[in-house]
Amino acid sequence: MCDRDGHFYANFSRRNFLKTTVAGAATIALPAHLAGLAGLAGSAGPAAAAEATIRATHGTGFCNMGIFLAKERGLAAAEGVDLEFVVTPSNAEITTMFGAGLVDMSMIPYSNFMTLYDAGAPVRIVAGGGVQGCIIVAREGINSAEDLRGKSFGTFQADTLEVLPYDYLKKAGMSFADVDIRYLNTSPELAQAFMAGALDAICHIEPYATQCVQGRPGSKVLSDGIDLYGPGYSDCVLAARIPLLESNPEAVTAMIKALMEAQASAEADMEAALASTVGTYYKTTLEAARDAASKQPIVVDQRNQTQFIIDRGNSMKELGYVRAVPDEKAFDWSFLDAAIAQNADLYASLKRKSA
Repeated sequence: MCDRDGHFYANFSRRNFLKTTVAGAATIALPAHLAGLAGLAGSAGPAAAAEATIRATHGTGFCNMGIFLAKERGLAAAEGVDLEFVVTPSNAEITTMFGAGLVDMSMIPYSNFMTLYDAGAPVRIVAGGGVQGCIIVAREGINSAEDLRGKSFGTFQADTLEVLPYDYLKKAGMSFADVDIRYLNTSPELAQAFMAGALDAICHIEPYATQCVQGRPGSKVLSDGIDLYGPGYSDCVLAARIPLLESNPEAVTAMIKALMEAQASAEADMEAALASTVGTYYKTTLEAARDAASKQPIVVDQRNQTQFIIDRGNSMKELGYVRAVPDEKAFDWSFLDAAIAQNADLYASLKRKSA
């Protein structure tokens, strides 16, 4: 799912998380190591036509494969757009940097986007990233939600990987109070903690979920999200800041076209896509990545997931991360519409899409 990086949050407080999120949205209280980037904010500015350097954050899950391929293969270069990744050490800092305007775009879990939108940050969802792939994995002997009572459960704060277990337990008449929630902050660390036996269960993304099942004998998948939400549920989305949307809409459309090209290429030749990303972006074996690839596919056109994302806002509100459930104003599909209209043959070739 998107980036998840760091350490155990022994005394995690949603109040503190929300303060950080609001600070990011207001472009204040930046961590010292990020403050130096503040002077670079807004580089996409009032560029001519689509000519621009777009800075973006990304995560570590398979839902990021589209943006990884766009970068590795220079898929937006023909439109005059240079994609520049800004590496962040933690998931929380992705949210902070995007909210503070230190990057122009972010491939981000819809849940983290909600915290910024709720805080008033000028951000909008403009396209999809990946679907499905949020997976609850448990050790041997845990076969149901009821078996999770009193057990340690690892996940990430304000993440889709927190929303799924919350909804999973709620459906079983349980809550987070019934389990020992442990918040971590990096994908590799969460996987390693589970495989080492430090956690009884986790919710993770691909390819790490598959890695965990393969790496701890007897472990099993309790939920892949499809059993709860149905096939094709959203995980990550491409979000952009309004200043970029207003100053250079052509660059935004070009980026979405690049993501559609990445999706088409991955659907046509996954082996080549894995060769371009495993090792560089995915710290797992090619075997595990190959097994995981189909479980979290790239889907750029997620217009049919609008209501699903809005509905998940109820869980985010109950968890205390947002004050209000987001509405349709959080989305601006016009750039996706434009990319589709300008590239009808490319869009028609995609296997997974809303229409």
